[in-house]
Amino acid sequence: MAAPYKGRREDFRLLTGAGHYTSDWNRPNQLYGHFLRSDRAHAEIASLDVKAALAAPGVVAVLTSADTVKAGCKSAQPLAKYPGKGGMKIKEPMRHPLANGKVRFVGEEVAFVVADSVTAAQDAAELIEIDYRDLPVVVDAEAALQPGAPLLHDDAPGNLCFEYEYGDAAKTAEAFAGAAHVTKLTLDAARIFGSPMEPKACLAAYEAATDRYDVYTCTQGLSLILHSLADVVNHPADKIRVYAHDVGGGFGVRSEGYPEYAVAMLAARLTGRPVKWVSTRSETLLSDHHGRAAKLIGELALDRDGRFRGIRFEWIVNVGAYPSQPGPLINTLAPSVHAVNAYQIPAAYGLHRLAFTNTTATTAYRGAGRPNVTYIIERLVDEASHQLNIDRAELRRRNLIPKSAFPYKTPPGAVYDSGDPPGELEEVLQHAQWSGFEQRRAEAKARGKLRGLGLAVFVEPSGGGSLPNEEIAIKFGASGNPIVYAMAGPSGQGHETTFPQIVDEVLGLGEDNIVFRPSDPDGPKIKGEGTIGSRSVMSHGSAMVVAAREIIKKGTELAARHLEAAVEDIRYDHGRFSIAGTDRSVRLAELAAHNAGALDTVGANPPPRAFPGGAHVAEVEIDPETGAIEIVRYTGVDDCGRIINHKLVDGQLHGGIAQGIGQVIGEVGIYDTTGQLLTGSFMDYYMPRADALPSFTLYDHPVPAPGNPLGAKGAGESGTTGSVPTLANAVIDALRPLGIDRLEFPYTPDRVWRAIDAANGSQAGRR
Repeated sequence: MAAPYKGRREDFRLLTGAGHYTSDWNRPNQLYGHFLRSDRAHAEIASLDVKAALAAPGVVAVLTSADTVKAGCKSAQPLAKYPGKGGMKIKEPMRHPLANGKVRFVGEEVAFVVADSVTAAQDAAELIEIDYRDLPVVVDAEAALQPGAPLLHDDAPGNLCFEYEYGDAAKTAEAFAGAAHVTKLTLDAARIFGSPMEPKACLAAYEAATDRYDVYTCTQGLSLILHSLADVVNHPADKIRVYAHDVGGGFGVRSEGYPEYAVAMLAARLTGRPVKWVSTRSETLLSDHHGRAAKLIGELALDRDGRFRGIRFEWIVNVGAYPSQPGPLINTLAPSVHAVNAYQIPAAYGLHRLAFTNTTATTAYRGAGRPNVTYIIERLVDEASHQLNIDRAELRRRNLIPKSAFPYKTPPGAVYDSGDPPGELEEVLQHAQWSGFEQRRAEAKARGKLRGLGLAVFVEPSGGGSLPNEEIAIKFGASGNPIVYAMAGPSGQGHETTFPQIVDEVLGLGEDNIVFRPSDPDGPKIKGEGTIGSRSVMSHGSAMVVAAREIIKKGTELAARHLEAAVEDIRYDHGRFSIAGTDRSVRLAELAAHNAGALDTVGANPPPRAFPGGAHVAEVEIDPETGAIEIVRYTGVDDCGRIINHKLVDGQLHGGIAQGIGQVIGEVGIYDTTGQLLTGSFMDYYMPRADALPSFTLYDHPVPAPGNPLGAKGAGESGTTGSVPTLANAVIDALRPLGIDRLEFPYTPDRVWRAIDAANGSQAGRR
């Protein structure tokens, strides 16, 4: 019998209020900051007078763009350094940490008041006198690309940030020309907010004697934020130490350094005292980088037998007023990697255009482009099924990549390492009782409800990285037990539990005897990347396996000398080296304690990439009188490769599905035509609650990844990648009998009811 699950190591600390988040950090003699933000979307700053604020009680300093310019502050550099269409380079307009001469979105940082209390800083900010000269505003990406649209940046003509293409345009056009049928859809992946539990915050301190900054903040990894801060504040990265203990959610929006952090650092340097800033929830919703915000146009070409011949995309992406670091990458290169999803499609082509608008920047949000790919493709497949009168499951069967075809090279050039999409499909159809649905639909109809069934199959990329190696370090303390260091940035994934478990699989010392220290600025100098792209176990974990094996090799040589035996006679088992055939042995902990530093090891492994996948089915009921949607069943079959800890993988999938549900049924960030955010609080912005979430039924269908020693694949994005198209297809299936086959996100009760009312010729409105 398996041992009972005892929970994560983190659980007791976090559930009893003993966690240590950014707002819990404090330094002696610290000051507090408050930002004055732009209240308009596009304007020149005609005048800015801070004298009254400086004279206010408790105020120590007021920073403006004059201070950031004098300090030589720069922009954080986008990750998209590759050429676009025709060799185009991404446009990288300067983003001053504090607006310099012009504001370009509501919420942009204009001034920073530093005082001896939060309330003093807030009160003083209201005394700042600022006059604007308003400029024309554009908030829609497609409108921003039209001739004559208001121009945001002089060095970005036509508001075009980046234009990127992939695949073979000519071959794809040929496939469409010879197709028996073409299905086309235009969908809106609405702007949504990451909304981590922990608001954006930082505490910055500067030590003049060493020219060093200490920055305490919420981040998904020290290395992710370190270099962006170094770029912005124009300071050597090795003179900045970043601390993060507990982080209340990441979801992609905590992967880079925000301008506010750089301003706090500069304020600490100018005042000679630590400066703490914690945003309000409204500030976080307004100024955290947002997610999605793309118009997706897709076409699918099929032959007479329903075989897919070609697929073509056009994305129009809203990057906001300035490009975030990951935003352009996750909307161009990343989607191209799995552009054909789980299907054998001989030809593919995509053209993605990224536009500047007077809105908050967009960035990676859980799935980081993957849900957009599966959303447009799986909706196309369902629509083609309806148009050709071919069963939805059967159409997918005819086109899925068979297990025997892996590794599979896609038309744009990516190589899927392993998988079994047909096996996932058949398993989920069985578990979801697909064949009995029409009976359930009839029963729901008798109760006056519309019942729908949705299916999606997906393959997505996970892992990878920009560095040649992911490095981790294992050092041994005075007790002889190992301490594991990695550049990971946990924000709820359970790293403190999983990584010791991985090391223990090799060393056999007992998980409780292994300590994990993520992103420790005082630890060994190692290179690596943070917790993004569902890469942690694959990249960090694989490097830990490499290091643990090396420790056994080193320990074997030490044990041979200690026991006065030949190396080839030494055996290792669960923390003890012994001479084969004898009772003479020595513990690993003893060797470590008596040979200080001899077993300390850095493990390096090229960051692997793998392609998890899955098949999900959702069943929904809609009340036509109210438009309310109830998710009555949700079934998922997922290939996450070899699973290290089932409970934690289930938690990742549950969280991802919940965020997908939020996107489908309620979440949307709305700007009016003047650029004012209308959904700036949880009174206006929907967040899924427990009563909106069904009980998820999940099954493993593991195909170990061949590219890393653990055989692991990512799990963090799969729930969102699968749930968005699955639920969309279920809702459309419920509405299709009324003649409704188009509906934009989110599927709110009001939006669903209006669609039903229109389809019924307004009869529902007259009742």
